[in-house]
Amino acid sequence: MADLFAPDDLPPVPAEAPLADKLRPRALADVVGQDHLTGPDGAIGRMVAAGRLSSIILWGPPGTGKTTISRLLADAVGMRFEPISAVFSGVADLKKVFAAARDHARRGEKTLLFVDEIHRFNRAQQDSFLPFVEDGTVTLVGATTENPSFELNAALLSRAQVLILRRLDATALEQLLERAESLMERPLPLDAAAREALLASADGDGRFLLNQVETLYSIGVPQPLDPAGLSALLHRRVAVYDKDREGHYNLISALHKSLRGSDPQAALYYLARMLTAGEEPLYVLRRLVRFAVEDIGLADPQAVVQCLAAKDSYDFLGSPEGELAIVQACLYCATAPKSNAAYSAMKSAWRSARETGSLMPPQNILNASTKLMKTIGYGKGYQYDHDAQDGFSGDNYWPEEMQPQSFYAPTERGFEARIAERMAYWDRLRAERRPK
Repeated sequence: MADLFAPDDLPPVPAEAPLADKLRPRALADVVGQDHLTGPDGAIGRMVAAGRLSSIILWGPPGTGKTTISRLLADAVGMRFEPISAVFSGVADLKKVFAAARDHARRGEKTLLFVDEIHRFNRAQQDSFLPFVEDGTVTLVGATTENPSFELNAALLSRAQVLILRRLDATALEQLLERAESLMERPLPLDAAAREALLASADGDGRFLLNQVETLYSIGVPQPLDPAGLSALLHRRVAVYDKDREGHYNLISALHKSLRGSDPQAALYYLARMLTAGEEPLYVLRRLVRFAVEDIGLADPQAVVQCLAAKDSYDFLGSPEGELAIVQACLYCATAPKSNAAYSAMKSAWRSARETGSLMPPQNILNASTKLMKTIGYGKGYQYDHDAQDGFSGDNYWPEEMQPQSFYAPTERGFEARIAERMAYWDRLRAERRPK
């Protein structure tokens, strides 16, 4: 009896290429959205014009042309193209690639080694590239969506130029739509508003856009769709956001800077970006508390109270109701008067404490807990401020070997203006009551 599952009996796999592959550029000039690199004055354009290609790292969002540019580079400078993926390759695969590249080098053929997702190789695997890049066996072109500064070895980065690809803007995405319509020889079944919505849904990812276009053509929509019809038929691209990688740090930095710059609208936008992308609300709340004590401080002492109240409210209400408390804290911080005087004072005081070591406080402010301590002068001459005129003695509280320091300098903003008045008042009294 014949094997029912013999390979010869299986139906052939359809050979129809996806639309994104059919529209893959055939020359660097056809690449959209990356003119700052591929144009005559761009780094890649200059390399091609000179006929010499150095090792590079292409860093950019998904769907911006990293793989395509690498293939076209090899063709443009007459090099053998050898692609591998860090997801599926290990040290054994790399050894085979390097051995083959060395054989081709002996025959005068240069190899462009394209490594997709290069950040997924560990440090030891990245080190294995170094001797072959160094001696010219391969010219490395790595592609990554992650910040090379965090993910790639310093030794590898020193041998490669990092080139940054931009997410595709509306103009570049529109060019892709026009090429798709030209290839399919019919317009997309969308009205003008739906066409704009389709471009927005791609979020700068050309591959995602063309996959959406292919779906639209394959369904055979009888009438042009409006935005509502498009939304019902297709889904939006999920925003790029890694909670432990660069997207995370970029957005929290943008939120913090917007708060510091007293822009509540921008701060609310970045807060929304983080929470809608799945960021842990408690992480955002911790950063808001930090902001309240670092950038607002005593200019508005209620800021930290608001942030801690937002944390308690979120714990009590949960999501999504508790997110409104986070919004309130964010807006309070953005619109509060700002001061980093307490933060600066802390750094100055910590530095002084490290420099002065173990200086003894003056004896008059030390408690005489035992008879011996009282005998040797502990607490002698202490002035109880509540018994003094104005409730202020003006006594000295600094070590004898140390001049009084000034760490905290309140601003004239918010509540700190009142603090500054009090401190100036006490300084005047202290000067009046200081022994002549």
